[in-house]
Amino acid sequence: MQELDVRGMRKPDKHPMIFTTYAALPVGASFVLVNDHDPQHLHEEFEADHAGSYCWEYLNREMRDWRIKITKLASTPLPRVLVDTATITADTIAADVTGAVWKLQGRERDLDANVIALPPGQTIDAHAGPDLDVLIHVLAGSGHLETELGTVDLTPGVLLWMPRRSRRRFTAGVEGLRYLTVHQRRQALLIDAGRAAGPR
Repeated sequence: MQELDVRGMRKPDKHPMIFTTYAALPVGASFVLVNDHDPQHLHEEFEADHAGSYCWEYLNREMRDWRIKITKLASTPLPRVLVDTATITADTIAADVTGAVWKLQGRERDLDANVIALPPGQTIDAHAGPDLDVLIHVLAGSGHLETELGTVDLTPGVLLWMPRRSRRRFTAGVEGLRYLTVHQRRQALLIDAGRAAGPR
């Protein structure tokens, strides 16, 4: 069985090499990772990227000689439930939180997605959107979106398309507003201090 000893490698090179080795495996094959400590952060990354499609088995847990057998169970990451938005919505209503309360994880993905919470009366100031289209699904609460020429009411179930660079201003209603945003992956969203985070 293939063995990958990363103990002598530079820290920034370890995880990329491990994931490259994993990606090259055929389905059903394994390699043994040798490390000088328990790679818990690496395990979290595998869970984020490959939950259910790999096996992680400790073979040895000695000081400076940790050995983990990593097996590829499926050819690609598996479709899976990421979150129950009804639970998130209930939690954010109770906590009256502001900003991104959930975001899509995973290193290798084509999409970004966030669940945004705005307390009652909170706004995201008028601004031009990013150079990409954004899809918004209203989950709970209410509010409205001001565009260049009018206002769009936001109620649960509304699916809203915001074309790239379009002008927008969000205001939450008396129950607050919670919505899911989905768009092509890009740099991290900017958060305006003192304001709720939203697609910018």
